[in-house]
Amino acid sequence: MTKRRLLLLCLIVLAFAAFFLSGADQLLTLESLKAEQARFQAWLAAEPLTVAGGFFALYVAMAALSLPGAALLTLLGGALFGFGWGLLLISFASSLGATLAALIARTLARAPLERRFAAQLERVNAGIRREGAFYLFTLRLIPLFPFFVINLVMGLTRMRLTTFYWVSQLGMLPGTAVYVNAGRELGDLESLAGILSPGLILSFALVGLFPWLARGLIGVAKRRRLARRFSRPTRFDHDIVVIGGGSAGLVASYIAAAVKARVALVERDRLGGDCLNTGCVPSKALIRAARAAEEVRRAPRYGVKAGEPSVDFAAVMAHVRGAIREIEPHDSRERYEGLGVEVVQGEARLDDPWRVRVFGSEGERVITARHVIIASGASPWVPPLPGIEKTEPLTSDTLWQLEALPERLLVLGGGPIGCELGQSFARLGSRVSLVELGDRLLPREDEDVAAEVASRLREEGVEVHLTAKALRVVTDDDGGQGLEIEVGQTGEKGEETRVETLPFDRLLVAVGRRANVSGLGLEALGVETAPDGTLAVDETLRSVLPNVWACGDVAGPFQLTHAGAHQAWHATVNALFGELRRFRVSYRALPAVTFTDPEVARVGLNEREARERGIEVEVTRYALSELDRAIADGQRQGFVKVLTVPGRDRLLGATLVGAGAGEMLAEFTLAMTHGIGLNKLLGTVHPYPTRSEAVKATAGVWKNAHKPARLLAWLERYFAWRRGEGRVSNARDTAERDETGREPPGKDALNEKREA
Repeated sequence: MTKRRLLLLCLIVLAFAAFFLSGADQLLTLESLKAEQARFQAWLAAEPLTVAGGFFALYVAMAALSLPGAALLTLLGGALFGFGWGLLLISFASSLGATLAALIARTLARAPLERRFAAQLERVNAGIRREGAFYLFTLRLIPLFPFFVINLVMGLTRMRLTTFYWVSQLGMLPGTAVYVNAGRELGDLESLAGILSPGLILSFALVGLFPWLARGLIGVAKRRRLARRFSRPTRFDHDIVVIGGGSAGLVASYIAAAVKARVALVERDRLGGDCLNTGCVPSKALIRAARAAEEVRRAPRYGVKAGEPSVDFAAVMAHVRGAIREIEPHDSRERYEGLGVEVVQGEARLDDPWRVRVFGSEGERVITARHVIIASGASPWVPPLPGIEKTEPLTSDTLWQLEALPERLLVLGGGPIGCELGQSFARLGSRVSLVELGDRLLPREDEDVAAEVASRLREEGVEVHLTAKALRVVTDDDGGQGLEIEVGQTGEKGEETRVETLPFDRLLVAVGRRANVSGLGLEALGVETAPDGTLAVDETLRSVLPNVWACGDVAGPFQLTHAGAHQAWHATVNALFGELRRFRVSYRALPAVTFTDPEVARVGLNEREARERGIEVEVTRYALSELDRAIADGQRQGFVKVLTVPGRDRLLGATLVGAGAGEMLAEFTLAMTHGIGLNKLLGTVHPYPTRSEAVKATAGVWKNAHKPARLLAWLERYFAWRRGEGRVSNARDTAERDETGREPPGKDALNEKREA
C-alpha cells in the first residue's frame, strides 16, 4: 500500500474513532435532536450563514466517511431549515459527500481489486460504459441498497466522477425531498397528539411508498426510452416468443402455456436441443454400454469368469439412437402443441424488441410478442490449431455419426465431457490419449477429486497428459496424423518443456462450448455479450432491453440441462409477472455431476472456490471404503466431503466421489435448498445397506467432532454414580479405615484412576 493510501486510511479510522468516542452517535437520535430544536432555531436566527455552512460541512463529512446518521440529518434539515432551504442544502451536500466517498473507495481499493478480480470487474465496467448513468440513476431513485454502499461500490468502477456527481444530484433529489418534508412535519409537532396529523402520516407514507412509486416510474421511463428507438406495436400476437427448442426453451414454453399465456416456440433444427440429440441422453447411453464392458472385465473379482468382452460398436450406437427415440416424444412438437404452444420451424432474428422475424421453409413470417426469451443454446468450440483443417475433428455434436470404433482416439480437453467420453471409448476398446492444458483434470473441482478420476483413467489404460499445450496437427509421410504438444515439466533447472507428437486415428475436441448468439440481430439492438461469449443479463435474466430475456447455455454461467431449466422458470415468470415482482436466480444449491467412474457430484462451494473467495470453512470427510454397501459391492473408491460454516451446522457445499455419487447428491441438494443441517440428516433413518448411508455417516463424523465434551464428562460421572461405584468404594474405604486406623494400601492409585 502506498504512503498516500496508508495516510488516507489512518485519517478515516481516526475520524470513525472520534465520531463514536465523542458520543456524536448518541446525539443523532430523534429524541436528542427534538430536545435541542429550540436552541437550533435561536442559533439559526442569530447566525444563519454559520449554522447553514456548519450543517452543510457536517453533512458532507458524514457522507464522505460513510458515517451513520445521514437519514436523521436529513430529517433534522427539514425541521431546522424548512422544506425549501433544507432541500437545497441537503441535496448538494449529499451529492458532494457521495462523490467524495466514491473517490476514497477508488483511491484505497480499486487498483488491488482490479488486479484480483479483473474478469468480474470488466463485466461490470462494460455495463457501466453501456448505460452506467441510467443504472446509477435507478439505484438513486429506488434505494435498493443503503446510500453509502452505492457510493463505495460505484467508486470501484470506471465511471467518471463528474457523471457520478450529476446523476446522484438528480437521482437523489426526489427521495431527499420526501425525507426533508417528513422532517419539516416533525419539526412542526407541538404535542404527541400531532403524531396523528394527516400531514405527518402522509409524509411518512410517502417515505415507505416512494421506492415502489419510483420503480413504476422507472419502468415507464424504460418503455418510453425503447419506444423512442423503435416502433412499438399497438397489439401483440403472443405474450412470449421463445427462441430455441432445447431444454431451457422447452421449459420456458411449458411454463408460459401452463399459466395460459400465448406462447410461440421457434426452433431451427430439432426439438430437444443438445440434451436430447447430442448431449445428455446419447452420452449417458454410451457411458452405460461402456460400463457394461468394464463390468465384464472386472467380473473375475467376484468369482465370475467371462473373459475379454466383445464389443459390437454398431450395436452400441444403435442402443444410443434407441435411447434418443424412446425419450424423443417427451420433447416432440405434437406434445407441445397439445399443451397450447405454437411451434414454428425456422431461423429467428429480432427486428426490434417486440418483433421476431422467422425464416422458414414456408417463407418469412413476423411474430410480435410482449416479451422475447432467448434460449438458443451453445455449440462446441474448435480451436484454430494449425493443421486442424486437414482432419475432421469430432465434437460432442458430431461424435454420434461414428460407424466404427476408432483404434486410436485422442481427446483434447480434460473437462467433464472429455473425461466422460474418453473413459467410455477406452472401455469399449479404443486406445485413448487425453490432453489437458492445466495441471489437473476437471479444473473446476478440488485437487483430490481430480486425482481420483485421473488415477482411475490411467488404471483403465487412458494416457493422461497434463500441462500439455496443443501446438498443431501434423501428418506424416504415410498419411498418419498426430497432435504435436508442448509438455511442461519440473527439472533440476526449474520449469522445462518438451515437444512430442501423439498419433491418432480420430481427434475429439472437448475444450468448451460457445453461446449461439450470432445471427439473432442482437448487436443492432444493443444487446451485448459478456467476455465469455454469453449474453449479458442481470440477476433476473433480463438483458439491457427490459422485455428481452435469456436462459440456458446462451446465458451461462453453467452449461447444464437442469441449470437451463432452473433459469427458464425465472426468465418466464419474471417476463410474465415482472411488473408485480421479479425473482433473482440463485445458483447456491445448483448440483452438478460428472458421469465418469468414479462419478463426481457437487453442490455449493468446494474447497478451491472457498479458498479463492477467502471464505473460511470447516471440512468434514468420510471415506467410502468404510461404507458397508461399498465393501459388499467391491466399489470402495471415493469419499464424501462436506463444507460447513466453522462451528455451525450450516451447509456451504458438498462434494462426492464414487459409484452412485450423483444419486447421493440429491440429499445434500435438498438440505442446502431448504436450510437443513447435518444434525437433521443424522437424525433421518436411512435404509441399510445402501449408499445413501454415506450421507448419514458423514453427518455422524461432523457430529462426533462437535460433541459436547463437558456434558459427556458429567454424564459419565452420573452413570458411574447410578451404578453405585462411588457409594460402594466409599463404604469399603470407611470399613478398612475403621479396622486398621490408617488409609488402605493403593488408594492413591485408585483416586488417580477415578480422576482420569
